[in-house]
Amino acid sequence: MFYAILLVTLAVALVTSILVVRFFNEAVKKILSRIVGDDLAEAWRKYMSFAIVVVGVSGGVRIWDLEKFVPNGRESALELNGVRWTIQIYRTVIDTLSQIAWVMLLFFLCTMVAYVIMRAVEARASERGGKAPE
Repeated sequence: MFYAILLVTLAVALVTSILVVRFFNEAVKKILSRIVGDDLAEAWRKYMSFAIVVVGVSGGVRIWDLEKFVPNGRESALELNGVRWTIQIYRTVIDTLSQIAWVMLLFFLCTMVAYVIMRAVEARASERGGKAPE
């Protein structure tokens, strides 16, 4: 039964992560196009999508939590009944989204700082009558 719960939580975390990537894909693409330009935006968007999936899956599939379903010499394993399946799947979705939220928060904070710096440089360049660097 351990392998079944492991595969199900892995699948749930992967599907959840992919859905989040698709949901934020356009926003990330627009932000990166503005910050790093169209040439690099696609590569950075792919990296960001990869990072979201990796963090989502690693945060959603909690092996140390699933170990209680594996029997060892001292204790017997917990029985996987309907309630425990439901709780594990719910935890997987919530933990996946929680970890992705942290990654997205970090991404948006960093891009916000970069955007403010770019605006300041553009404003300073326009005051001098020159063209802003691209």
